[in-house]
Amino acid sequence: MSDTTTYAPEIKDLGEKIVSLTLGKAVELADYLEKVHNIKPAAGGAVVMAAAGGGGGGAGAEAAPAKTEFTVVLDGVVAADKKISIIKVVREITGLGLKEAKDLVEGAPKNVKENVAKDEAESIKKKLEDAGAKISLK
Repeated sequence: MSDTTTYAPEIKDLGEKIVSLTLGKAVELADYLEKVHNIKPAAGGAVVMAAAGGGGGGAGAEAAPAKTEFTVVLDGVVAADKKISIIKVVREITGLGLKEAKDLVEGAPKNVKENVAKDEAESIKKKLEDAGAKISLK
């Protein structure tokens, strides 16, 4: 996706947090929103399922098409003395603040960037590996 819309940092941060939720946490969020704020998920929770990476497709689903979007995952730090370099690169790539980037690096394995094209994912992977990170693409 090449959306040229500019979003406020707090909106980007919130969106990234929602996208990174596990399925269990997404269900918990939906339950919280419904019980505390009386906000019900559209289509019986399909939005929450999609945001959590769940979705349709049963046992008889056809083979998935070739993968066009990748997630860059920070698996860890090669050496402790490389952590500051990695945090700087994470901030550059994600636009996160210092604390958020530090928490991401220290909380590995964590998704650094999701749903990116193969070329961009490989570029991000190289930058992070050059800084001293262990990276995988999913």
